Amino acid sequence: MPAATAAHPAASAVTPTPRRAAGLRTWLALNGLGGADTPVSAALLRDARELREAIHRAGTAVAAGDVPDAVDEDLLNRWTARHHARLLLTGGRAQWRLPETDPVRAALAIVAVDAVVTLGGDVEGVIKRCEQPTCGGLFVDTSRGGRRRWCSMSTCGNKVKKANLKATRDGAASGHSSREN
Repeated sequence: MPAATAAHPAASAVTPTPRRAAGLRTWLALNGLGGADTPVSAALLRDARELREAIHRAGTAVAAGDVPDAVDEDLLNRWTARHHARLLLTGGRAQWRLPETDPVRAALAIVAVDAVVTLGGDVEGVIKRCEQPTCGGLFVDTSRGGRRRWCSMSTCGNKVKKANLKATRDGAASGHSSREN
């Protein structure tokens, strides 16, 4: 698992969607990159959104077998250059220590480093886009056969399976089979 997500086992499944400063603080805390008292300004929130969108565009390009846009690569690379946090071994676990000055920018730099490591192919697995039509989420498929289709089986996978079951039942109820022979 990339270093930035080592502090929280579910961090790779947590997508940042900060709408307000409190949302960004919560997301950072869930991923071991801050706490409830972490100061978040409107400018930092804008920076987080810009970084999130660049990561998503770059990830979407990689998932499609393309190269990320140079503008997105440049933004990610500028953020990685801001990395001032330290990764420490504490109680047998890797934990990030953020600098006291500008801890949110340091946390966002860790996110950028993690994205570069993940999107650059330094992780086991393949970057994929969720196949649930309304999702658009990205994930790293580390399944044995490389056949994972959804970002989360408990949400998107179940939605697709439920829709397929309903379509099958509706087809059977109307006397039509949804399968062709």
